[in-house]
Amino acid sequence: MDFSSVLLNLWEQSGIYLLEWQNLVMIGVALVFLVLAIKFKFEPLLLVPIAFGILLANLPGANMMLDTTGGELGSFGQIAVEGAHWYDSGVLRILYVGVKTGIFPCLIFMGVGAMTDFGPLLSNPVSLLLGAAAQLGVYCAFIIAILSGQFTPQEAASIAIIGGADGPTAIFLASKLASHLLAPIALAAYSYMALIPIIQPPIMKLLTTEKERKVEMKQLRTVSKTEKIVFPVAVLIVCAALLPSVVPLLGMLMLGNLLKECAVTDRLSDTAQNALMNIVTILLGVTVGATANGQDFLKLKTLLIVGLGFVAFCFSTAGGVIFGKILYIITKGKINPLIGAAGVSAVPMAARVAQNEGRKYNPTNFLLMHAMGPNVAGVIGSAVAAGFLLALFGSN
Repeated sequence: MDFSSVLLNLWEQSGIYLLEWQNLVMIGVALVFLVLAIKFKFEPLLLVPIAFGILLANLPGANMMLDTTGGELGSFGQIAVEGAHWYDSGVLRILYVGVKTGIFPCLIFMGVGAMTDFGPLLSNPVSLLLGAAAQLGVYCAFIIAILSGQFTPQEAASIAIIGGADGPTAIFLASKLASHLLAPIALAAYSYMALIPIIQPPIMKLLTTEKERKVEMKQLRTVSKTEKIVFPVAVLIVCAALLPSVVPLLGMLMLGNLLKECAVTDRLSDTAQNALMNIVTILLGVTVGATANGQDFLKLKTLLIVGLGFVAFCFSTAGGVIFGKILYIITKGKINPLIGAAGVSAVPMAARVAQNEGRKYNPTNFLLMHAMGPNVAGVIGSAVAAGFLLALFGSN
């Protein structure tokens, strides 16, 4: 082999030679996400791993998501090699098994449970209704997706759950019903979660009056330790009896919460909240981001999914606020409708938005703990909605 052949071979294996315009676009998206996460601090713990996963997947020739066994995720990065084993695939493709099987989302839920205080919900049970009302966007987006004629019921259900504003839930449901749409669904879900401080305030202002936004709420009652211990067990048993498909997510959520509240498993609770949660967040973020390769991601369906996700998110926020207004009327002005927006399950971001919006109109107002009730109720609500959709369409 002469020197020119060696150079030609090196050139044909270089990233520049293999680079396609789709990869360039997705690399640009990754850089935008990194700027949003690092400079503007929009959900950096999620967006940094996701953005870097997108970057890794779109570096031509790196084969981080290569599937040598044929695979089923799109068409890019798959070369069926005779006699190849699963461990011959790309590093991120192997780690992706944790997403495909639902292991990572369930472990995330356990960590969330270990960090969650259900006290505000228990002290004000009406918060459950606000959390349920804030799932409105899930069902609205499902109907719109079906009527568009572009999606199957399984795909529509996976897209609709974006309205729950819960990334792990969206990933879990999409991996079960429409794994080929996992990348756009996951990215839309996490992107809108990160943009809550931008998306929600205009909707909250549009649907409420200044008088309603100024409402101060009374201090919540103190919840006993016994109540906090009984709650996760009771909720799991009741929900499992009615909807068994909700157990993978809700069961892990309640396990994490029980570890926190029972006061005899402090080490396990600390691990679930910190070390395990951080490890799984990195793996989940990077592998989900790595599914967004340009060749499969830049399609018309992707744009439709992003648009439907935005519709779902807006309707969910509106559903919570509108029901908050109803409670405001029923209680004769004792409930601030702004806390209804926190019914989406993005904990604790949505609750902080409600707090910040309330203080704009009444500097002495403190809505954070009141908003945490609907906020954690939204976590339960999104898991139940996912279980309901999985029960309807999972066997088809």
